[in-house]
Amino acid sequence: MVASTHWLASATGMGVLERGGNAFDAAVAAGFVLQIAEPHLNGPGGEVPILLWSEADQKVSVVCGQGVAPAAATIERYTELGLDVVPGTGLLAATVPGAFGGWMLMLERWGTWSLADVLAPAIHYAEHGVPVLDRIAATIESVEGLFNDDWPTSAATWLPGGNVPAPGSKLANPVLAATYRRLVAEATAASSTREGQLNAARKAWYEGFVAEAVADFSAKTAWRDSSGEVHGGLLTGDDLAGWSATVEEPLTYDYHGHTVCKTGAWGQGPVFLQQLALLSGFDLDAMGYLSADYVHTVAEAAKLAFADREAWYGDTDVPMSDLLSEAYNAERRRLIGAGASLELRPGAPGGRAPRLPDFPKPGTASNAPGVSGARSPQGVGEPTVARNGAVKGDTCHVDVVDRFGNMVSATPSGGWLQSSPTIPELGFCLGTRAQMFWLQDGLPASLRPGTRPRTTLSPSFALREGRPWLAFGTPGGDQQDQWSLNFFLSVVHGKLNLQEAVDAPMFHSEHFPSSFFPRGSRPGVLHAENRVEAGVLAELRRRGHEVEEQGPWSLGRLSAVARDGDFLKAAANPRGAQGYAAGR
Repeated sequence: MVASTHWLASATGMGVLERGGNAFDAAVAAGFVLQIAEPHLNGPGGEVPILLWSEADQKVSVVCGQGVAPAAATIERYTELGLDVVPGTGLLAATVPGAFGGWMLMLERWGTWSLADVLAPAIHYAEHGVPVLDRIAATIESVEGLFNDDWPTSAATWLPGGNVPAPGSKLANPVLAATYRRLVAEATAASSTREGQLNAARKAWYEGFVAEAVADFSAKTAWRDSSGEVHGGLLTGDDLAGWSATVEEPLTYDYHGHTVCKTGAWGQGPVFLQQLALLSGFDLDAMGYLSADYVHTVAEAAKLAFADREAWYGDTDVPMSDLLSEAYNAERRRLIGAGASLELRPGAPGGRAPRLPDFPKPGTASNAPGVSGARSPQGVGEPTVARNGAVKGDTCHVDVVDRFGNMVSATPSGGWLQSSPTIPELGFCLGTRAQMFWLQDGLPASLRPGTRPRTTLSPSFALREGRPWLAFGTPGGDQQDQWSLNFFLSVVHGKLNLQEAVDAPMFHSEHFPSSFFPRGSRPGVLHAENRVEAGVLAELRRRGHEVEEQGPWSLGRLSAVARDGDFLKAAANPRGAQGYAAGR
């Protein structure tokens, strides 16, 4: 079974499984196709966290394909430039591009296919083109002025013939196809073994021709970014050469017979576990699925868990054992009352005093520091849902389970076409994940050279009664660990099957500060699809929630695969007519 956010990726992964590949081969091939099929949502210069179950290892592992801040990326360097937040676009927001290293590490350790075989579908689509989704056309149209006025290398790549590609037309990226062909050629020439070729490809990417092009572009060019000013980059060849993807243990929490696994607190994944820890003290079954009590309790738990994310998470020593302890959560649970909270209330795990960043004032970009006013920022952040409720998209997701029982949940993102100017020799741009660092000393998520930004990317995995069961996830930035939690609760408490849970009316809070430039917040705001019962929405408003109703099929882009006894199952998101699940 393969389920993903784009039918071409699902078809690619299924093709790999049909031809004898395993789940890891299929996920890698699908992941590279997503770079071509959804270039407005991810790219080669981005990152990927992965959760996987290996039948050979009989365990869940985390593959961290999240790159780190450059050695020159200090708070002092940014403040010297007059910035108090990292720009949301451009070269100053770049971290080491980790997606390639993450995919290669999984392929080498658990896969069976060669580099040439897993890259072949992506090369084909980059060379011959993919159908232009409405959302690709809309994204390019939104940054057309930026490309024409300030980023000519991006205009050359994404405005064929000088025009925004029409929905339904074909869009190719022959320069990126040539980059991947060169990788395969250099790797094949370097070694006759699969492992040797993968090592050679990594070397070419992080020390060879790719790294050289990245470093030159960063050092020798300068571009207007979302600050309104023109800046060069800080990323160097040494930064790329000194980084490698890693394999880590997951963080886990047991909930109603299920063990949920997430990345460490260098990402926001543990906030899913904290929400479960809070909700474990409530009887959601008695409340009734999607009742006012149910939605209110889930939303209020999210506010508390995400407040802790703001105070405690980062690439540092995070007190997760205290944050997930029953004593801590029993105390925090008492803060959930009958009305909607309008405060951001982090806790004090183990008696430690929380410290929050100095957030921009609630509201829009006009209130945000770091915006010069020279022009309105374009292409910033990762807003799945705009302030007016319009769905824009941000990230991709793919889940795979094979006939052996191996499973993968991966959330590739970053390096989307609107994030940074295209590097003309390579056909892709750098990512902007450094915008998630704070330019304030002493915080867990403060900018420090060589550390990972506190990313929002959050694949999920769950065991049932100790056995591998469910791989799932969604795009969505700050919403990822709300939408995916809602899906999980729909299965566990709503007793829905996978597709019913994906299709179920979705909601999320915008109460806490955004992880993305310009870092605004909207205290008390609760988005809900208008398929939620009108009486429930009215009661939520009575309790103090500022409910903003969205279209009936507008929130969430979940996909999932599962092992259920003798059956393999999968589901994909119908919203946007883009996600797809396949299997046999």
